[in-house]
Amino acid sequence: MKRVLLTGASGGVGTRLRQLLKPIYPELVLSDIKAPADLQPGESFRQADLADMAAVEKICEGIDGIVHLGGFSVEGPWETILRANIIGTYNLFEAAHRKGVKRVVFASSNHVMGFHPRSHKIGVEAVPKPDTRYGLSKLFGEGVGALYAHKHGMGVLSIRIGNFGDKPIDERRLAIWLKPDDLVQLIRIGLEKPDLVYEVVYGMSDNKRAWWDNANALRLGYRPAGQSEEFAAEALEAQKSLPKDPIGDHFQGGSPFCSQEFDADFEALKKRL
Repeated sequence: MKRVLLTGASGGVGTRLRQLLKPIYPELVLSDIKAPADLQPGESFRQADLADMAAVEKICEGIDGIVHLGGFSVEGPWETILRANIIGTYNLFEAAHRKGVKRVVFASSNHVMGFHPRSHKIGVEAVPKPDTRYGLSKLFGEGVGALYAHKHGMGVLSIRIGNFGDKPIDERRLAIWLKPDDLVQLIRIGLEKPDLVYEVVYGMSDNKRAWWDNANALRLGYRPAGQSEEFAAEALEAQKSLPKDPIGDHFQGGSPFCSQEFDADFEALKKRL
């Protein structure tokens, strides 16, 4: 990869990844609706609203690989999710295809699988159970990635990101924590692994309490360095101060993603799942 585009570069994850990816990909091109407040000398920025196809085509010009973080990163109204995460993601893949981009790493989410119970350990082959419109939009993005990989020969890796940060801060995050350096390792697999067509992996570190079987990532060469259990005592202590949420605490998607707007029969749903 000679020139790599990072969308969503002004967000929290994007800001951290800029620092970690720059030494690996010196020609790192940043994009977002607004320029990062701390744009550094020598950094290249291309402004774009992902819902604007013409603008997205421009940011994909001359790009070899894309790390697609851009979009709306939490639950929101349908109109917001539609524009940013569905239209925007389609535009990104279509523009990448038109401009000859070789690889796309798609930042999917654990919320694609949010309504799986925490008592079930699942792999990437499990049936998706999105917990929000946001999770549904990420499932759409995985589908678009598969389409462009198989129909157009673009190498695509979808990473179902858990919780990105320096350490897990509560009980749920002990299962889904993703150390920043480990995310970089997954991104490099997506951009650099020879003969990659389309793959889905879970974005998590080496977590003893994990709900996910990440065998597919290991098959691709992933060797996570972070171990959430090192922070278990601190995280479990912090958990004691959090309010109880019977719905969110039961499902992998957690609170408020699973419990917000929930009006099904919870006891009946637990029996069916």
